[in-house]
Amino acid sequence: MKNSISRSQVEQLVRQALSQQLPGTSAPGLQTAPNPLVVNISARHVHLSQEHLEVLFGKGSELEVQKDLYQDGYFAATQTVAIVGPRRRMIPNVRVLGPCRGDTQVELAYTDSISLGLDLPVRISGDIKGTPGCVLMGPQGVVELDFGVIRAARHVHMSPADCAYYGCANGDSLHLRVDSPGCTTVLEDVVVRENPDVKLEVHIDTDEGNAVDLDHATSVKLYVPESCKCKHS
Repeated sequence: MKNSISRSQVEQLVRQALSQQLPGTSAPGLQTAPNPLVVNISARHVHLSQEHLEVLFGKGSELEVQKDLYQDGYFAATQTVAIVGPRRRMIPNVRVLGPCRGDTQVELAYTDSISLGLDLPVRISGDIKGTPGCVLMGPQGVVELDFGVIRAARHVHMSPADCAYYGCANGDSLHLRVDSPGCTTVLEDVVVRENPDVKLEVHIDTDEGNAVDLDHATSVKLYVPESCKCKHS
């Protein structure tokens, strides 16, 4: 009988080997990094369903590409909306990202949530059940969301090859060290989002990017946190 091993099993074995030999770090001594590490700031933005797009911008509307994003197939649209919170305060000209999704979702930074009077949970994109809502205003109409507003958890998009290199798996939490003059920082809880069709990219929000002065960073490093070495009596 011919034995076979799946791709996922091979990847898991590689991850285990890397983590055992170099716990808490990537392993460039054992293999070459498959992709360069890119860290980008994800500013406040909105994902719209097709239904809500047409309410806000008119029947038959389609998103128009203003600029392609780093991930293939995704783009910043020419369309923008205004977001209104419970305090009746408004953030105008919030960019819509495409393509359209099944559910409308609003992603804000912490300072945005304070300004609007929203108590926002930190969630992975798409996990919007039980989240606060808001009002979206477009040139042709208004959408009142019952839920869908989040602070996006800092995360990293990784291919299976990237996960193998860093010794991690989908859903794991990594650390990101950003070396910047005067404010070198380690950001914890960077959630791994594994997908074979993505480029290696870390997303942090505007508040986080400003705090670490990402624009002037001299280096960035992504790594698996070391387990506690405390000795218990």
